Amino acid sequence: MSEGAELLLQLKHRAGCCIDEAEAKLHSLSKDIWSCPELAYEESKSHDRLVAFFSQEEGWKVDAHFKLHTAFRATWRSGGSERGDVVNVGFLCEYDALPCIGHACGHNLIAEVGAAAALGLKAVLENTHSELPVQVQVTVLGTPAEEDGGGKIDLIREGAFENMDVVFMAHPLGDDAPYLPHVTEHKVTVKYRGKASHASAYPWEGINALDAAVLCYNNLSVLRQQMRPDWRVHGIIKHGGEKPNIIPAYTELEYYLRTPSRAELSVLKAKAEMCFRSAAVATGCEVEVEYARNAFDNLLRNTTLEDLYENNGKALGMEFTTDEEVLNNASGSTDFGNVSFVVPGIHPYFYIGSKALCHTAEYTVASGDDKAQFYTLRTAKALAMTALDVLLRPELLQRVKQEFTEATMATVT
Repeated sequence: MSEGAELLLQLKHRAGCCIDEAEAKLHSLSKDIWSCPELAYEESKSHDRLVAFFSQEEGWKVDAHFKLHTAFRATWRSGGSERGDVVNVGFLCEYDALPCIGHACGHNLIAEVGAAAALGLKAVLENTHSELPVQVQVTVLGTPAEEDGGGKIDLIREGAFENMDVVFMAHPLGDDAPYLPHVTEHKVTVKYRGKASHASAYPWEGINALDAAVLCYNNLSVLRQQMRPDWRVHGIIKHGGEKPNIIPAYTELEYYLRTPSRAELSVLKAKAEMCFRSAAVATGCEVEVEYARNAFDNLLRNTTLEDLYENNGKALGMEFTTDEEVLNNASGSTDFGNVSFVVPGIHPYFYIGSKALCHTAEYTVASGDDKAQFYTLRTAKALAMTALDVLLRPELLQRVKQEFTEATMATVT
């Protein structure tokens, strides 16, 4: 084994030990976030808890309310190379919850993984200046509103990811996986306005907005016969009227449109809009189509980083799934997809000791269970080890960036 390879192994081991030493305070951080679930853009207590966590750690510069009210940034910079080169490694924390069922997607554990990996990497690097080929900045970015709204997309728009070289986060699930496919997603609200009238005495005076909503729903259901197998359209009627004896003057539907790629999303949106608008024409209603401010992109893979992460995970005892149904189930969406188009990164999944399904009450319990801690910190170690790979082996970082450039170029050709 070469001297450089031996040093890298030593540093990886040391990063893991530093994470283990911080186990109690990391568990407390996760438990506090889990115990106080907050919805998208309303994560004030979780924000404050994470800001306090990094403010109490030596050497971190902490910016509360960074770009968004419930976002934050914590940064630390090493000494290192005399050339003045700086490699900025980012770790992302999520911490919003779901309505009614709390942290049923385990975002408390995502926050813990990001914080733990950053602590482990920083602890190693601050004592390794002479061995580093470059200066290093470790950035922890608190990214609110993943479940609804897309806080990372807001942060991209605000320039929060500028100058980052590579970015990491990990999401809890029922299996360990270095990559799972994610699809694009755009939420759309459709509003129909008609005219109220007595439904029995003089219905001919009314314009029935509920008829428009039902036609819209049925139009989209019929469209599915001509949709590609990997497209998804799913929605609800949020408002259907007030009373049976009043012809509804207002109805509202909410739909999610999903496709494997950004290019396909525009095609599906055009087809869906014909369904929305034709229902208005047929009933004489006015229609208003409102797309959400942010559309979620599909996830752009970086196999170089995925392979490094998988190798490090296996060294820690992870058993990565080979279940084709799991690996090919491209149904979920995340605003990390948008991040993957502006900076190379990975979004692996990790087992937490339970086979409960995400977005269920059972998963809420699992994400707060003490049993999840071993798996959460093991994942943080794998992320920190992967960061050390690209920092101490510049040729790997170059390969990561080259793959990213080629992948992004392929999406526009």
